[in-house]
Amino acid sequence: MNSNAANVTYCDFKDIRKAFLVYYSYLSLIIICIFGSMTNVLNICFLTTKQMRCPTNLILTGLALANLMVILEYIPFVFLYTENKAYVSHFTYNLAVFVIFHAWFAQAFHFISCCLAVILAIWQYIAVKFPQNNNKWCSNKRTKITLSLTYALCMVVCIPLNLSLKIWERQVPINQNGKILPKNKVPFANGIIYVADYENDCYQIISSYVYGFVIKLVQCVLLTVLSCLLIVELLAAKERKKNLLNASSNKRKPSQRFLEKEKQADRTTRMLLAVLLLFLIVEFPQGIFGMLNFIIGKKFEIECYQPLGDVF
Repeated sequence: MNSNAANVTYCDFKDIRKAFLVYYSYLSLIIICIFGSMTNVLNICFLTTKQMRCPTNLILTGLALANLMVILEYIPFVFLYTENKAYVSHFTYNLAVFVIFHAWFAQAFHFISCCLAVILAIWQYIAVKFPQNNNKWCSNKRTKITLSLTYALCMVVCIPLNLSLKIWERQVPINQNGKILPKNKVPFANGIIYVADYENDCYQIISSYVYGFVIKLVQCVLLTVLSCLLIVELLAAKERKKNLLNASSNKRKPSQRFLEKEKQADRTTRMLLAVLLLFLIVEFPQGIFGMLNFIIGKKFEIECYQPLGDVF
């Protein structure tokens, strides 16, 4: 059974990964880092203006800030971790420390953005389902407290990821120029490299389960349920508005201000639904791959998850 599993090839993305890595640094820096940073900064500047301050926009600001932090921290990672890895001089102790910090920082702020997407869906559901209590339940003060707690708790939750990682010192065969050689080559000498990896297999399994499966997939399920509820309430609100207009046509025509306010609320809800759906499209595949990593094991992670992670 084990020998059969060892002989199974789950994915073969080596050629795709090799072809893409040539352009990886440029695409990551230009498209993700520069363009992403600019759009998130513009979002933050626009949403924090006096006339735009409301609970929904506060959450969107927190979401943009979390995404901006992930992008800014990713810039040095692109340069440091995608250099020529063929030489022993690349794998320094400082780089290993940075990789551990990157793992925690990126996971923490990505977790924050996931939680804020769920909170955004809850806030908007309350606004549509309970409009009479919306100002009380989702006030600016409560939203700010929720944002602060989300940022703090998500960072704490991701600390065990750091504790599960360790810097390992390893010897590798090198030539006279310090280039790492394959195992079947005669080495000139042995060089020391430092790599960040899990403390043991148990920590890796737990980490894959919690951070690759629970955090991503559970939040995707929550977002799916909340998005469906939001769509149902949006249709119900539309029907109520239609009945109200029909009833008022026999008595008194609704004010233009009321109609415009209703249209604005509908537009906002649709826009937020689009944001949530895009979020699901991005996060669901990662959650599924995280679940498969946990179920199938290390071989699937090496053959499928890591090559696709480098590409996407």
